Amino acid sequence: MENAENKTLVSADIMRIMKLLPHRYPFLLIDKIVDMDGDNSGTGIKNVTINEPHFSGHFPERPVFPGVLLIEAMAQTAGALCVHARGDDAPPQLVYFMTIDKAKFRKPVEPGDQVHFHVKKIKQRSNIWKFDAVAMVDGKKVAEAEVSAMLVDA
Repeated sequence: MENAENKTLVSADIMRIMKLLPHRYPFLLIDKIVDMDGDNSGTGIKNVTINEPHFSGHFPERPVFPGVLLIEAMAQTAGALCVHARGDDAPPQLVYFMTIDKAKFRKPVEPGDQVHFHVKKIKQRSNIWKFDAVAMVDGKKVAEAEVSAMLVDA
């Protein structure tokens, strides 16, 4: 897929995401990233299923995907973009979640939902990035936040 500036946008499947991020089950919260434009923007995708461990306690009578995990999935999407943009030849780096600002939760996310985490770089200085992130289900905003990440040598 290409954008208006004729840049080729790429995707990352789960195997690529696991090369970019150190997270693993049950804490790897994105299944795929699409429309990756370097470290400028991308969309993480999470398929929410009832089999996830947090649903046994959050909440047994009405399962709701925890808001804190929506924020973490935003940060994982942003972090994967930071590492991806450095390229495969760059020295190994780890990405650390630094800040959450302006977090708002609009609508519950439930099993069966597919969440799209749209992240867009606000600024980058040295090894620190700040992103605007919006979580959408069926075209409706369910959460939003600004998150920042820092890359450090592994």
